[in-house]
Amino acid sequence: MKKMILVAGPYRSGTNDDPEKIAQNVLLMTQTALQLLELGHLPMLGEWVALPLIEAAGSQHIGDAVFNRLFHPVAMDLLSRCDGVLRIGGSSQGADEMVTEAQQRGLAVFRSVDELTGRSV
Repeated sequence: MKKMILVAGPYRSGTNDDPEKIAQNVLLMTQTALQLLELGHLPMLGEWVALPLIEAAGSQHIGDAVFNRLFHPVAMDLLSRCDGVLRIGGSSQGADEMVTEAQQRGLAVFRSVDELTGRSV
């Protein structure tokens, strides 16, 4: 059964806001999203929705008032439309918040792509 899955992983965590490290984090989430798509699911990243809106709203840099007002709230709203969340990568307070929110909403929480294929981890 096709599911819409939010891929949640580190965005800024451990990067010291280095754009190259952030790009690597987004690339990892995007590559994971592609795996989900190839398995027949509809992947989503909060970053895909939030970042263009943050830019349009006039954010000047990561962590400014505009960024903070939109980044996590948009992802949380997106999560409410998803069937579950796939938590990937290392330490991330934001990604962990997505997992907690998914659990509170009774949504599926996955820790690996393998869990969505029916294979054991």
